[in-house]
Amino acid sequence: MNMSQRSNSIVYRLVVISLISAIYTVVSLLGATLSFSNIQVRFAEILCLLPILFPWAIWGVTLGCFLTNLLGVILSVNALGFIDMIFGTLATFIAAYLTYRWRNVRIKNIPFLSALAPVLINGLIIGLELTYVFGNGDLTLFPIFAIEVAIGEIIACMIFGIPIIMKLEHSKIFK
Repeated sequence: MNMSQRSNSIVYRLVVISLISAIYTVVSLLGATLSFSNIQVRFAEILCLLPILFPWAIWGVTLGCFLTNLLGVILSVNALGFIDMIFGTLATFIAAYLTYRWRNVRIKNIPFLSALAPVLINGLIIGLELTYVFGNGDLTLFPIFAIEVAIGEIIACMIFGIPIIMKLEHSKIFK
């Protein structure tokens, strides 16, 4: 069975979605001190760039984010609480979807716009979450929270994510 036949198999897709979700959750929880704060670098966000390679990765990172935020609440490491399960997961879904939609927009063959999607979406949505929870809804604090989240996303998605995804894109594994 070649890669094309495997990737069209529903079982194969479900396995890949499950693996992405599990990796996202484990990486996030292992780095919980970096994953859950206003200045956060959630290295699992690198996986948000996988939709550049295949669209069903959107569901893997979305499920992984939901499980991470749920377990974060249960383990008392996610200070944003249950609101993060909804809005944090929504942010990841939107970012992963835009990553997929913008996958062919390249600057010198680099999927810059795709990597920018998680930076912008998480900066906005998680920035608003943090403003609501930690800033008591004081919108003057929003730019600070949004920039802090965006910086973490730049580190994860652009500094580490782009080189990783470009190596994967050119590897034989996806041929």
